[in-house]
Amino acid sequence: MSFYVLALVLTAAVLHACWNLLSKKTLGKVPFIFLVYLASAILYSPIIVFQINGNGSISSPALLYFSLSSAVLHLGYYIVLQKGYRSADLSVVYPLARGSGPLISSIAAILFLHEQLKWLTTFGLFLIVAGVLLITGLSLRKQGNRKMTTGLVYGVLTGLFIALYTINDAIAIKSYSVSPLSLTLDTNLFGAMMLFPFILSQKEELKREIKLNKWIIIAIAILSPAAYMLVLEALKYAPLTVVAPARETSILLGVFMGSKVFNEGEGKKRLIASALILGGIVALSFG
Repeated sequence: MSFYVLALVLTAAVLHACWNLLSKKTLGKVPFIFLVYLASAILYSPIIVFQINGNGSISSPALLYFSLSSAVLHLGYYIVLQKGYRSADLSVVYPLARGSGPLISSIAAILFLHEQLKWLTTFGLFLIVAGVLLITGLSLRKQGNRKMTTGLVYGVLTGLFIALYTINDAIAIKSYSVSPLSLTLDTNLFGAMMLFPFILSQKEELKREIKLNKWIIIAIAILSPAAYMLVLEALKYAPLTVVAPARETSILLGVFMGSKVFNEGEGKKRLIASALILGGIVALSFG
């Protein structure tokens, strides 16, 4: 991994952890997600206009197909993630989602994109699984914690969506030379369009979200696309089995935030488990 790619991925990781912390502070239902999409489309529209003026066109059949499919997968991701945040701790859902995501996407990359499986990659995947089990297994056995079980389910489901949209977008970038900027912003625009019919009857909820969370909405609308565009840019220069796991360095920051900001329990154990996951990420990066 070059220094340029590493800088892109680490910056993306910090931005990602920050917007997830902000997201945990809200109810995060459909009107909230719609407003984030809408705000993102508005705030980033000058960049799209600049691209159109510079290139004449930013449309292509590949861009249309992959941005639509990415929009569907990202919607599933946001809905499941926010449901997880409403039902369980950030320091459980976040590392499980970010850990299971690269685990699934790395396996998929090996199977479908024919990327090589090396011994360090195998070791890294093992550490990620160990970290996930440490976060959830002891608590499930010891306490029968329903909240922990809920966090496990939504965390892994979120990770599945992460893996699916990562594979989808990696193919778009690597095989069809789709612009990361265009893919991300078109995905957000299509996401807003898909949610529009569902929020027509929720005008009061929209007003409430704007009143209570307008600055959080604006912050996430900026941070979330920026973080993902950096990841997609990194995919142009490094394989998915390196970029997808390396971006998950945000796990430690996310767990620390959850433990300190929201006073979530088992902070030490979750940090140790996150360190295992991070160790797996490092092994995957070198592998």
